[in-house]
Amino acid sequence: MNQVVFIVLRRMRAPLIVLILAYAISMLGLVLIPGVDDQGQPWHMGFFHAFYFVSYMATTIGFGEIPHEFSDAQRLWTLVSIYLTVIAWLYAIGKILTLMQEQGFKQAVVEQAFARGVRRLNEPFYIVCGYGDTGKMLIKAMDRRAMRAVVIDIKPERISELEIEDLYGYIPALCSDARGLVALKEAGLLHEHCAGVVALTNDDQVNLKVAISTKLLRPDLKVICRAETKDAEANMASFGTDYIINPFETFADRLALALHSPGTHLLYEWLTEVPATPLSMPIYPPHGFWVLCGYGRFGKAVQANLAKEGVETVVIEADPEKTGCTDWVDVVGRGTEAETLMQAHIDDAAGIVAGTDNDTNNLSIIMTAFDINSQLFMVARQNRQDNGEIFKAAALDLVMQRSESIAQAIFAVMTTPLLTDFLHHIRFKDNEWANQLVSRISGITNELVPELWVVKVGNDTTPALYEALTAGEEITVGDLMRDSRDRERGLSCLPLILDRSGGEVLTPSDGVGIEIDDQLLFCGTKAAMERMQWVVLNRNALRYITHGEEHPDSYLWRLFARKSRTV
Repeated sequence: MNQVVFIVLRRMRAPLIVLILAYAISMLGLVLIPGVDDQGQPWHMGFFHAFYFVSYMATTIGFGEIPHEFSDAQRLWTLVSIYLTVIAWLYAIGKILTLMQEQGFKQAVVEQAFARGVRRLNEPFYIVCGYGDTGKMLIKAMDRRAMRAVVIDIKPERISELEIEDLYGYIPALCSDARGLVALKEAGLLHEHCAGVVALTNDDQVNLKVAISTKLLRPDLKVICRAETKDAEANMASFGTDYIINPFETFADRLALALHSPGTHLLYEWLTEVPATPLSMPIYPPHGFWVLCGYGRFGKAVQANLAKEGVETVVIEADPEKTGCTDWVDVVGRGTEAETLMQAHIDDAAGIVAGTDNDTNNLSIIMTAFDINSQLFMVARQNRQDNGEIFKAAALDLVMQRSESIAQAIFAVMTTPLLTDFLHHIRFKDNEWANQLVSRISGITNELVPELWVVKVGNDTTPALYEALTAGEEITVGDLMRDSRDRERGLSCLPLILDRSGGEVLTPSDGVGIEIDDQLLFCGTKAAMERMQWVVLNRNALRYITHGEEHPDSYLWRLFARKSRTV
């Protein structure tokens, strides 16, 4: 039974019984008490007339006496019926108002509307569990790309924030615990158009439960999880979670990458940032020893990755016992005081990492350290998104914004899965190769972060290209990069990776032939993306860029073309 109907019937059982009894007693009295017709003869009211009379009498509409004037006995019984039914209605209405104020009833109505909205989705969507800072950034990015999402969060104030967000599309949202299987099902876990589940809560156990539930019920779905401990990461991996993102490990790995290959680090930044925003500048972290303030999950990840690069660290921690690192701490303290930093030899350090879970302390550490040693390479952890302007004003060399890094990584996985493969391969390339690719990208993007798109050769995705290849035509990567308005001009884009059943090719050359079922990842301007997408869909546009032939589409243009040739 529908949950809302069930609650109404359960709460309104007594009022309905009272109303039925009041109507029945009133009708029975009217039927049994005799009246007088217009001929002076006795008559008895039928049950239909009695029900009709009681219906408008009880609701105080008052049409009058029917079908004849009442006798005194009937009028006396009508008086009794009036008070009986009005009191019954007041009791029922009071119960209805009380029911509408009950939290359980409100929740049932909201859940029913939510489930109905999810059932009506007729295009691919992702279930996003958690609408904190990371969830907000991810939903906004998805909304800009016209991607559909369904949100679950346990805090009602976050759901209220989502409802008033200025978004283009409708985002169904439910206030519930994502660990509950009922919530996941209502959010569309079993829906035919569900494309995947993203677990973004700040509790690794919740994210793990979401991953397990999804993989057991829908093993075909893509599952993306946030994990902040190595144990949770390993546990999620054991259940076949497709993508696991640890923000601390990811940032620490990027910092280490910047130490030995600044060009590769810059490629990572450019290809995972928001398109059409200014390109970030390269960073060159210095070697030497570093001071690390805070030895929690973030500090341990940074220290481990710096050690792999041969960088020594001096660790400052205020509570070594709490973080379980009494053997690793060199100086006990917060690092906000000059005395503590001097004990860590900050005046001789090459860099400092302020990695506590308190933004105020991190900024204080940076400012105090800068007063002592202005040549420091400064890295800080930003915990709250609303402190972004303050950290920006501090002019830091590198900021670890956990929410932003997670959202960017997840969005890249959702929109361009090939990017993950490309970023994996470039780690094995040297810095010179990366610098050359950086130069090529900067030359085509007008100093803005490039757009990324995938050309997947297939009948459904690229019908024009598929038809041409099926017919035996030879089409190369360079052909796709021609401008459909002037084939002698090239589009402002670059191929990053070609994925083929035989393997993957990084930055394929213009002469590489395209085959059916190939997938190509491009980066470039938005205009280049739109023109290439038009070419692979339109047979005439594809014929023009490959052979220089223009064939009119409409009947009038074909007629005009034939007459022009005969003249």
